[in-house]
Amino acid sequence: MLVLTLVMAAVGFLLLVVSLLTGSVVWAWGCIVVCVAGAVLLLVSSLRSNSAPRAGGGTHRSLPTERFDEPD
Repeated sequence: MLVLTLVMAAVGFLLLVVSLLTGSVVWAWGCIVVCVAGAVLLLVSSLRSNSAPRAGGGTHRSLPTERFDEPD
């Protein structure tokens, strides 16, 4: 979902450049719509990742380490 948000930001920037070069308000409104949609996707992604339970139940367990005895 982050990749889609980055693509939408790039498209929004492209629409902004086109609107500045052509002087058309339609392209500027397209830029605004794409950027708002990208911001909504980023917000949804952020909220979804914060509400997801973490793997392992929040407890930290270390792996057993091997002990090598030194030869006498």
